[in-house]
Amino acid sequence: MLRVPFDELKTILAEALMRVGFPPDRAELSARLFAETTRDGVYTHGVNRFPRLIMMVRNGEIDVTARPSRVSSLGAIERWNGNRGPGNLSAWECMRRAIELAHEHGIGCVALTNTNHWLRGGSYGWQAADAGMIGMCWTNTLANLAPWGASDPRLGNNPLIIAVPRPEGHVVLDMAMSQFSYGAIEAYRKRGEMLPVDGGFDLEGNLTTDPAAIEASNRALPIGYWKGSGLALLLDLLATLLSGGLSTIHIPTDPVHEVGISQVFITFNVSRLDPSGAPARMADEIVRFVQLPPGSKGERVRYPGEKTLRLRRENMEMGIPVEPAVLAEIKAV
Repeated sequence: MLRVPFDELKTILAEALMRVGFPPDRAELSARLFAETTRDGVYTHGVNRFPRLIMMVRNGEIDVTARPSRVSSLGAIERWNGNRGPGNLSAWECMRRAIELAHEHGIGCVALTNTNHWLRGGSYGWQAADAGMIGMCWTNTLANLAPWGASDPRLGNNPLIIAVPRPEGHVVLDMAMSQFSYGAIEAYRKRGEMLPVDGGFDLEGNLTTDPAAIEASNRALPIGYWKGSGLALLLDLLATLLSGGLSTIHIPTDPVHEVGISQVFITFNVSRLDPSGAPARMADEIVRFVQLPPGSKGERVRYPGEKTLRLRRENMEMGIPVEPAVLAEIKAV
């Protein structure tokens, strides 16, 4: 594993994007989002996924010159069309717009249709929290999660992100609807490791910690069993109805052609609702209370996003881990 300085990695990515037609400003932002995702330890959705983006550009699934456009609005709610442009850029733009709406109305909601994979959903939670906003966002996906009690994938493993700003470190939850995302399952398999707890079913329908067996069956375990299954369904319904876009049932099942998906971005301007500073103090109090009891091994309990901040500091100091083969593939674009 190579360690590459953040700025160097961002430059390598931006140059590759410009070689396939990205305008310089768009290449710069997309490269930054990819580099930040990798810096924060989400390697499966950072540079490791970069070659798939290039493939989708070359096969015409992604229009590198397309920008999202507003379709309609109703007060603090807007519908946008991604126009099949780069998914991370459209998501970033829609969260930026939701932040603007929250400055004006106290709340902002942007529903996006006709877009592509947004890569790391947590990026847009951090974006909202950095702007001092509570942020929520989610996306539907292709059908890759079986409803509870079934064996045929009919639901999307729809990631949900909730972010709360906090001076001592934002609290950012970024989770898929399965016990482990398929990216995490792939990472465990590549490392030759078993999952720490059951993560899905094998071909015989037995719960297993074997990542390869879960990939073979394509049956990841929903979080909370039937509860995660129900939540995945509702997230798809909300994304589809708010955006007027495609549901999981209409999205191509080939990951290389996963286009036309629907997403929602919501922000709350709590500091405008209560400018006394009480929300920030309460957030700190809640986090400290949760961390007070030691974990089962005597370790301090982590809040969502704390590990990300630790990895961010470590990777900025030591360089960002990148697989040599992946880096060579990117440079060859």
